[in-house]
Amino acid sequence: MTDAMQKPILLTGASGNLGRMLARELAARGFRLRLSDISPFPDPLPAGADFEKLDLNDGVGLLRRAEGCGVILHFGGVSVERPFEEVLGPNIRGLYHVYEAARREGARVVFASSNHSIGFHERTETIDDDCAFLPDGFYGLSKAYGELMGRLYWHKHGVESVFVRIGSAFPEPVDARMLATWLSFSDLARLVERCIVAEKVGTGVIWGASANERMTWWGRDARAAIGWEPRDSADTFAGQLAGKVSGDPVAERYMGGGFCAIGYSRGK
Repeated sequence: MTDAMQKPILLTGASGNLGRMLARELAARGFRLRLSDISPFPDPLPAGADFEKLDLNDGVGLLRRAEGCGVILHFGGVSVERPFEEVLGPNIRGLYHVYEAARREGARVVFASSNHSIGFHERTETIDDDCAFLPDGFYGLSKAYGELMGRLYWHKHGVESVFVRIGSAFPEPVDARMLATWLSFSDLARLVERCIVAEKVGTGVIWGASANERMTWWGRDARAAIGWEPRDSADTFAGQLAGKVSGDPVAERYMGGGFCAIGYSRGK
């Protein structure tokens, strides 16, 4: 168990679907949480947690909020494909503010990266954690940038990071693609807990997918370093979802799915 576990944990993006789930699950495990989001927290505050409305563009406010924290769980920012100007502030500038806070506090960062940072790899491939970034939009580009920012701060300042390339984190899978990419809420909560309590993490990538039989796209990663293995699986949903495809040849060709098809003009 790390000393960081004894300190408060800052969770950005706490009012989103994943943030709310993590706030609930981590509080139940006894962690002291500082929650933040640009939107109000919609649920009753879990025991041992407090909330402050905060814009990631506010570097001074984020530094203040992170004071004394041992871990920053960075789940804030734009979470879908949007025009560049909408992504720029929270996902690029905001990410810098997170890492400056981590540097000052000596805190570990758990960064909610995404499969969309590598979305233009084809589904016929099997890629490892050191594969080329092939983002499928401005959102995915911001996640690739976030991982590179984390590596800079590790090599230059010794700030530890775990980059969780989340596949599809939903209560249940909803289409055929998610039979490969689904990450259950329970598996994500256990993964984040291990990122917090692992003795040393350095800097590394973990593919955020449950134990799905169809997940043949993503290979080696750093999960052994934190002691995590997924327990859940999308396989029980295969009968009802196997034929539920988009019909878009671009979406079905690439790992990023529908994000690859947004604004696609290269030709099929």
